[in-house]
Amino acid sequence: MNRESSSDDRSGENLLTALIGDGRSLLSLTGLALILSGGFMLFLSATGTFLPHDIDYLKMNAADLCGLAQCRIVHFMFHDRVSFGGVLIAIGTLYLWLVEFPLRRGEEWAWWVFAASGATGFASFLSYLGYGYLDTWHGTATLALFPLFLLGMWRTRRLLIAEPRLGWRSLRSPSRPFELRTRAGIGRALLLFSGLGMTLAGSVITAVGMTTVFVPEDLVYMGLTAAQIGEISSRLLPLIAHDRAGFGGGLLSCGVTVFLIVWKAPLTRALWQALLLSGIAGFACAIGIHYRIGYLIFTHLAPAWAGVVLYTAGMVFLWRRWPRG
Repeated sequence: MNRESSSDDRSGENLLTALIGDGRSLLSLTGLALILSGGFMLFLSATGTFLPHDIDYLKMNAADLCGLAQCRIVHFMFHDRVSFGGVLIAIGTLYLWLVEFPLRRGEEWAWWVFAASGATGFASFLSYLGYGYLDTWHGTATLALFPLFLLGMWRTRRLLIAEPRLGWRSLRSPSRPFELRTRAGIGRALLLFSGLGMTLAGSVITAVGMTTVFVPEDLVYMGLTAAQIGEISSRLLPLIAHDRAGFGGGLLSCGVTVFLIVWKAPLTRALWQALLLSGIAGFACAIGIHYRIGYLIFTHLAPAWAGVVLYTAGMVFLWRRWPRG
């Protein structure tokens, strides 16, 4: 046979189209970008470093600010950033699972989980309108990632095999009826409550970041009033508010993702593993940083620990409940 006639039948294909493929690679890239961004935030917090645009905005670096209030303002800022980093890693992990398993099989509900999670996550960037600080680095990263996410969503629409298409209504019914008399049913219910708790907590934290910035326990920890913090620099409160609202928006998106996945997805070994890694990343960062900086006020930590108990119990009940064979 002539080698030219047996050449690749994709010879007329556009390079960009070939690289994009069915769009799943772009959504996987979104997940990986979130994981890397979360890891970068953890690295900066571990090294006690502000980003260059933070320093330019504040006109002081972390070392300068650490000389005030026993460094508790800096520690408080890093506590929000570490928590946000953990949430980004958690979301990215679940995105990778969604791409590789249900979306690969063309399951419509998985596409709508991406839509709901992405809508809440990307929209939370607009919370800066409430506190007035436009983080240029955050904005640039969002503007770079958002088109990739949208293109991935557009391309993956053709993977969906449901006929007729149900649209968002594909999320209305669970994957299987709840049987609370079984270990699997109890486990799913506990994880659903945990997802709802994250969603509620994320909404509250975002609202606080856009308005009062602090809850009373925050000010007790720092030993300062909001007015006193504002006197240090008129730009300090907007920067802290940005961190708070960012973490709140990420937690809201994570809660939506966890809830919808547990609601819709049949339990498999890979799903259990994804939920495990996601939970470890999110809760270990959010709670562990409090012990690292000495922010141990019971009423502040109690909701987070309640979430850990619910999530852990749910995972234990689901251990090895996936179908065999």
